[in-house]
Amino acid sequence: MDPDPLIVTGPAVEPRPTFDCLWCGRSWTVRGPDDLEGYARLCPDCLGKAGENEFLRFRLRSALEARASAGRAGDKPEVATPPEPAAADVEATMVAYYTARAGEYDDWYLRRGRYERGPIHDAAWNAELDAAGGWLDRLPVGGRIVELAAGTGWWSPLLASKGELWLYDAAEAPLERARERLVAHNLRAHIHVRDAWAAPEGEPADAVFAGFWLSHVPRERTVAFLETARRWLRPGGRLAMIDSLPDPQSGAADQPAPTGDVSVRRLADGREFTIVKVHRSTGEIEAAMTAAGYENVEVTTTGRFFLLATATAVP
Repeated sequence: MDPDPLIVTGPAVEPRPTFDCLWCGRSWTVRGPDDLEGYARLCPDCLGKAGENEFLRFRLRSALEARASAGRAGDKPEVATPPEPAAADVEATMVAYYTARAGEYDDWYLRRGRYERGPIHDAAWNAELDAAGGWLDRLPVGGRIVELAAGTGWWSPLLASKGELWLYDAAEAPLERARERLVAHNLRAHIHVRDAWAAPEGEPADAVFAGFWLSHVPRERTVAFLETARRWLRPGGRLAMIDSLPDPQSGAADQPAPTGDVSVRRLADGREFTIVKVHRSTGEIEAAMTAAGYENVEVTTTGRFFLLATATAVP
């Protein structure tokens, strides 16, 4: 495994005069348009801890780049709160959420604690999770494999046993869990902190996998993400995805009901994050994959909980 993961910062964000800190939730008002806090959307206390935390460093670097770009442009940007969150802000919130959730994420897979929903529902969940794993195992995947938005690496040992795995996620904390999981299976992978939207690197891949990531892509950006995944692939290379179906027993028992394409996620420590969570039909995904330049498209489900999609890049 690579000891020094590649750190890739996200796109710069517009400064805000008043905001809730992305890390601790504290409300803060900046003193002026050049204040770094407004660019980073972090309160001074959290900004001062950037040396201790990967997400805070990520926000600080993006803020410094944004402020420098504004200075090179020769004028000061207007400080305003947009009516809808920018894509960079949505992605930053996702990084914060999965950084905070890393220690309890596997509880969701294992139906532990708040995710335990009773013997009948949990038995159905476990059977369908096994079915999803079996589906992935049967796919003709090998060679150079790229896993985007890998999280804690639930699927990574399976993928690493099939080829040479490059493992990416925008949050460092889940990747540490993925690293531990691979070591426990005596497997290796190239592990890097890198956003799923970042431009591809290295040689074209034989396969790309994304587990439970497409549902975090805003609906209007579906084709754009699938095109990004295709650019990782060699002609004829395979994309595979596993994602969520909208079953009420899938999430934590105390999780608020989703509203449209947005979901409020409550962690065990009481913190809440508002994130994008888009459930798509099989037909919608089939159409998007075709539009993004794939063929041999197959989209199915395990029944209640999981959606399975695969296709090959058009030569």
